[in-house]
Amino acid sequence: TLTKGEFGIDTIVVGEGVTEEQVLKTAASVNSQSEHPLASAMVKEAQKRNIALLDIKDFVRIGGRGAKARIENSEVYVGNESFLKENNIQVSAEYQNKIDMLSKQGKTVIFVVVDKKLIGSIALADVIREESREAIKTLKTLGIRTAMVTGDSEDVAAWVSKEIGIDEYFAKVMPDQKAEKVKLLQSKGQKVAMVGDGVNDAPALTQADLGIAIGAGTNVAIESAGIILVKSDPRDIPKIFNLSRLTYNKMIQNLFWATGYNVVAIPLAAGALASYGIILQPALAAVFMSVSTVIVAFNAVLLRRAKL
Repeated sequence: TLTKGEFGIDTIVVGEGVTEEQVLKTAASVNSQSEHPLASAMVKEAQKRNIALLDIKDFVRIGGRGAKARIENSEVYVGNESFLKENNIQVSAEYQNKIDMLSKQGKTVIFVVVDKKLIGSIALADVIREESREAIKTLKTLGIRTAMVTGDSEDVAAWVSKEIGIDEYFAKVMPDQKAEKVKLLQSKGQKVAMVGDGVNDAPALTQADLGIAIGAGTNVAIESAGIILVKSDPRDIPKIFNLSRLTYNKMIQNLFWATGYNVVAIPLAAGALASYGIILQPALAAVFMSVSTVIVAFNAVLLRRAKL
């Protein structure tokens, strides 16, 4: 949502006795059946290098972690570091330092494990959308606090938040935990507007006080949201709040106008001033009533001239 989603291979860190081609070939083969942007980037890089992919079996997508499959007689996992910790796969200090350095640069690191042995890692870089910076800046001027929920590592989340000025972030969040983060913010007495575009965002969009879906997102996300951004431009998010405030102001203006008008006009039409010789004819009263409706409608139409 905040980045372009156009990942590219930045660095391949190899294990002992393994080449970059072997690491990329294995990762791309497993990811050949995945639609995730990271997976697509690895497959494209393999194709760019003219690397022939291997046949895989028993492909399984692991939500929030990666994917696994069988290549020949080996079980292969390609994904984030959660798998390493769950299976107690050890990494040397030197290797870990390289990974930490890449993570602190805002790169997403994917690990390639064959038969529970780490053979290498692939660091991918994404580009922050300039529109995202502008959107966050505008939201701050409106007095709106921002938070980011991501499945990326702590280092990547911290880097992105710092780059675009996000107030708070939640890193390493599993797909089924996003709604819980929304509940956490709501438990603090905050009204939450959630912006998302994927299937995994649907529960959080439903849980939020206001769900905003990116138009280019999945149908599930769009169905779960209350507002859809047709242009898929983050800069339209502040416009939603501006439009809401302007609309509310117009409602208050029209309410006061209609109330004030009727407070004066109804007694007049009922003959309140008849003793003074002032009598409002029914036909003229009907005209005045129509004028009131026209003025309210005209005031509402002026909203179209407002700059969002």
